Amino acid sequence: MIRLNNIVATYTTRRGTVNAVDGVNLEIPDGITLGIAGESGCGKSTLMKVIYGDVGFPLSLASGSITYDFCDERGHPVTHKNIHKQWFKRISYIPQSSMSSLNPVVRINKQFVDFLDPASNKATVLQEVRAYVEQLGLPPEAIDSYPHQLSGGMRQRIMVAMATFFKPNIILADEPTTALDVVVQKSILLLLMNLQEQLHNTIVFVSHDMGVHYQITHKMLVMYAAKAVEYADSATIFTRPLHPYTRMLVNSLPTIGDDQDREGIPGRPPSLWEPQHGCRFAARCPLATELCRAQEPAFTEYQPGHFAACHYADRQMQESEKAGVVKTAEEAKGTL
Repeated sequence: MIRLNNIVATYTTRRGTVNAVDGVNLEIPDGITLGIAGESGCGKSTLMKVIYGDVGFPLSLASGSITYDFCDERGHPVTHKNIHKQWFKRISYIPQSSMSSLNPVVRINKQFVDFLDPASNKATVLQEVRAYVEQLGLPPEAIDSYPHQLSGGMRQRIMVAMATFFKPNIILADEPTTALDVVVQKSILLLLMNLQEQLHNTIVFVSHDMGVHYQITHKMLVMYAAKAVEYADSATIFTRPLHPYTRMLVNSLPTIGDDQDREGIPGRPPSLWEPQHGCRFAARCPLATELCRAQEPAFTEYQPGHFAACHYADRQMQESEKAGVVKTAEEAKGTL
């Protein structure tokens, strides 16, 4: 279990400070794949950095705390203050761009060695690494290459290998299939799914692709303008969303065999530099009232395990029950 308690993450710039994540409370169960969805700039990647403990200027954890359901080598509880000591051992991170994450002038085998325990037998470990990358669909000699000598898909598999070699409890994958063609995307996603089944660890997965979320995640967190607006099982998100933003995201997806026009979401997210009043989605929401513009909705549990931040979530729930699901499971599955 990962517990996020009122997380507020702030960036400091010349203009001042801005909250990129604002008051997120969440419990992530062990052994699942959690998907985080939302528009660019909503705070997804910042939340991932905070969970990973990669907090340093200009990013800071202004308030809140994170606890993890495991202890360090001395038996002390692990929190956001000491999670960096567990990097690659208990928690790993797969970034968006493998080329910008791998050192372009250092061979990959040297980069593997850099994060080993100094007491490790490097020759033995590299032999194990060669066998491991072969299991992930790479030739063993790939680790002897420079990053530029490998294709984008191969580099991304190398990043997955680095993140999973020590069998961590938590894997954070920040848009790991960005800029890859659909065939390579599928292979990377299947690889992550297989590793999750083998290791029984927790994966937190960020993606703009709602179809991918449906295919590989167990639960989903939807974020908007630095806020968590809905959290539930993935199937529930697609069939019975309670927040209008989530509903509009799902309804904008194309479905195989359906040639009806799809509508995007009009407008744009609010500037986080401006003072925020009421519901941050109110300016774009077709259901918004004066209450929405004046009072911020609380992130409330409306059904067991189903949270939403909307004044009219109860009405949404009743309408869904009367009209049936927004999309059936099979229709949602066809969006990938």
